[in-house]
Amino acid sequence: MPETLSSDVLKKLIDHRGKFLSFIERRVGSRAVAEDILQAAYIRGLERGGELRDDETAVAWFYRILRNSVIDYYRHEAAGNRAVEEWAKDLETQVEPDDLTRGTICECLKDVITDLKPEYRDAIQLVDLQEKSLRDFADHAGISPSNAGVRVHRAREALRKQVERVCGTCAAHGCLDCQCKHPKSDCHGHN
Repeated sequence: MPETLSSDVLKKLIDHRGKFLSFIERRVGSRAVAEDILQAAYIRGLERGGELRDDETAVAWFYRILRNSVIDYYRHEAAGNRAVEEWAKDLETQVEPDDLTRGTICECLKDVITDLKPEYRDAIQLVDLQEKSLRDFADHAGISPSNAGVRVHRAREALRKQVERVCGTCAAHGCLDCQCKHPKSDCHGHN
């Protein structure tokens, strides 16, 4: 069982809360984000209590955790921003299908979507099928627009893999008159 922090160390860390919060806020520019990072760092500190070295003060040790938490925050934000940029590029090159094409899209798509994780299913239904904005989806899901972009990107990738699994070569050959009714069925002999 991992070592836990002593009550003296915990008290010292709680006593420095204001300084810790200021340290983080100066680096992220938002009080709310700083609060979230600090709470997560406290949890991380509790989980890693055994890492406190004898030659290190508890406060110095915790500042190291805070620095790593801020770095993790920016890495996460950068990943989210890259996904949003990729999503924006997709939108720029996306061609709107005509009504005939919309009507002939594979019927098994509805079944494939239901097999996705609920958060991916919601992303596909709202953004791609109901044509809601990324901001609307973010508000609906209670997440940031960056996280919404990441989720939509991952949802589309999961949907692509699921369609390939279910429809086989029809997915690769663009079968528009698909009669797939169940996984791995023979879609006009293309399987």
